[in-house]
Amino acid sequence: MKPRLQVTLGQQLVMTPQLQQAIRLLQMSAIELEAELAEAVESNPLLDWVEAGGQEGASGGDAAPDAGAGEQAGHDDGPSPDEWDHGEAWQQRTGPADPDDEYAPAEQVAGSESLQDHLLWQLHLGPMSPRDRQIAVALIEAIDDDGYLREAPETVVAGLDGPAPSDAEIQAVLAQVQRFDPVGVGARDLSECLCLQLDVLGPDTPGRDIALRLAGSALERLPRMEPAALAAELGCGPGDVTTAIALLRSLDPRPGAALGGVSGDTYVSPDVVIWRQGGVWRVGLSDSMRPRVHIHRGYEGMIRHASTADASYLKGHLQEARWLLRSLEARGETLLKVTRCLVREQAGFLEFGDGALRPLTLREVAAEIGLHESTVSRAIARKYARTPRGTIPLRAFFASGVGAGTGGETSSTAIQSMIRKLVDAEDPRKPLSDARLASALKEAGVPVARRTVAKYREAMGIASSQDRVRMA
Repeated sequence: MKPRLQVTLGQQLVMTPQLQQAIRLLQMSAIELEAELAEAVESNPLLDWVEAGGQEGASGGDAAPDAGAGEQAGHDDGPSPDEWDHGEAWQQRTGPADPDDEYAPAEQVAGSESLQDHLLWQLHLGPMSPRDRQIAVALIEAIDDDGYLREAPETVVAGLDGPAPSDAEIQAVLAQVQRFDPVGVGARDLSECLCLQLDVLGPDTPGRDIALRLAGSALERLPRMEPAALAAELGCGPGDVTTAIALLRSLDPRPGAALGGVSGDTYVSPDVVIWRQGGVWRVGLSDSMRPRVHIHRGYEGMIRHASTADASYLKGHLQEARWLLRSLEARGETLLKVTRCLVREQAGFLEFGDGALRPLTLREVAAEIGLHESTVSRAIARKYARTPRGTIPLRAFFASGVGAGTGGETSSTAIQSMIRKLVDAEDPRKPLSDARLASALKEAGVPVARRTVAKYREAMGIASSQDRVRMA
């Protein structure tokens, strides 16, 4: 068969460096973002800090637009172009101007989120049988700080109550855990970790199929073999192998590292501000979220007069600076879009507290605002909102649902709040048993089984009715 040239048209999904950077910045906490910006300013001469009271517009239009304008909760429109061009207007709209507006002081100390916390939160958002949930909790608790399940799953679940789960049960639950964010978590080795990350990419991603083959069977030989040798073994071109290797290098070999190994309390800075003005809930980015870097005008102007080598050097850094600022802009816009949706869906929670928190999942939010579930998950990970109820994590706006007698659903958080109120109001000499608590909830239109009440009561640290008896 004679070699020949052939031109074909097709569509491909390419994860560009800019997209990878935007995804990485999106899932960073405010503290991590600050460190990232400090490193960028230090390594890129075209970037400089915005001085106190300075305007981002000093970059001549290369800085990210001010995406933090407060928004009416009932609308999803962004600020007007005029508002974006004025840093002063942005600052005024990051918090209420009227002292009568409901706005609580920021609570600066919050418990930091571990990898296990993040995974367990996702676990409780979705439907699962009690048995499968028990297996999933055991598997999650065995995952290390890098995101790997180093022990054999059969060993991890060996100590569970009841009959030993079958291999099929364990593998089915592990497959569900491995679909949680961050992608690649729960893998038993590097090969599986990379394959899990490749699986979520579109089938048209350049190099994906070959990368899957390399990750599954030839990962340990990659450092020792030339692309040409691998291409001959796989029956493809050297260019295809190079593309696949580049795709593998873009993946995260330690998906849990960003969340793992964190303990104790940490100081947090709110990412968004939620306040009520004139009876309307409004949303804005906090001051700490406003990009405080811009492109240095002096160095930018030198490009036109520099030598060829110097101009090439400066142009490269200029492009990197522009990518960073655009990624920061996209980060702020995504965070605002997600938070506006949360405020629309959970206005009752902001108004009345946990008892009014309605069931809400990542899938519902993603469908409403037109984003992928993983994007929503990254947007809320380790992000906090300053609200009239204090500074709370954005994940507090989500809750799993329990069927209610009215045909709708009541969130598990709301049910726990109802149980807490019933216990607080009980006669200490005749505390309510789990069965009586379940009966009271049923009368309130929330039919919940006694064992479910017991589970929620234990989760809240409330003792049994026998241990709550007080004679005095």
